[in-house]
Amino acid sequence: MEVIRAETAGFCMGVDMALNKLDRLIETNSEGRAIHTLGPIIHNPQVLARYEGQGVRTAGSPSEVPQDAHCVIRAHGIPREVEEELRAQGATILDATCPRVKKAQTLIARQSREGRLLLLYGEADHPEVKGLLSYAGPEAVVFDAPEELDVDGLDRTRRYVLAAQTTQDREAFEALAQVMEADPDLDVVVLHTICDATKLRQEEAMRIASDVDCMVVAGGRMSGNTRRLAQVCEAKGARCVLVETPEELPLDELRRCRRIGLTAGASTPGRIIDAVERILLAL
Repeated sequence: MEVIRAETAGFCMGVDMALNKLDRLIETNSEGRAIHTLGPIIHNPQVLARYEGQGVRTAGSPSEVPQDAHCVIRAHGIPREVEEELRAQGATILDATCPRVKKAQTLIARQSREGRLLLLYGEADHPEVKGLLSYAGPEAVVFDAPEELDVDGLDRTRRYVLAAQTTQDREAFEALAQVMEADPDLDVVVLHTICDATKLRQEEAMRIASDVDCMVVAGGRMSGNTRRLAQVCEAKGARCVLVETPEELPLDELRRCRRIGLTAGASTPGRIIDAVERILLAL
């Protein structure tokens, strides 16, 4: 059996930076103050379990963070009003928001202040999307797939800004942007907020998927970019298996494959990818 492992599999820059910040805080917390993250710092259950073992707690809201605690803002970012609430109650904040997400927040805020209505390609329930929306006006529109946005039905008397969750399908977003920019009656500014790492990861996964019998994607099921990797691979006609841990691999099914592709989400630790690869190579 041949296993083709994606070079882009594993932690992205934003995840790496967020975890490094949390690691340094744990190491330098000589006074022993409580450390909380507001929401999971990344979407990987194995990583979260490791930090819980080191005493890091996940808070669901600012009210759950003790006043004298350290509070780490997750890589996905948080809504603006939630951050203001945290600061008002006196928590010591460490901002681990991904720089790409922070830039998207800034760009959306600027365009919204100029009176443009945000059209956001993303998952409404995702924490990053909730944070991005807090920098837009109350009428912002969220759509999970390009076909859900009725471009023909948009009010031509209004001004729009089109943006995307940083881990969305770049090909689908750019196709939608081209359609909207080609409409002479539509006043729209397109913000290219999808992360380059996401683009490269998806492109490599699709190339591998088109040349293997099955594609294995390793990562947390709560991770939007991991699920998107599986989706783009399936769009290429590949059989795709998403696993959080090596134990979930359907070995009997995979034994029938001659070539297997392996990639992983941006929040998947290298040790999990390595373990999955070892099992596949041993089949």
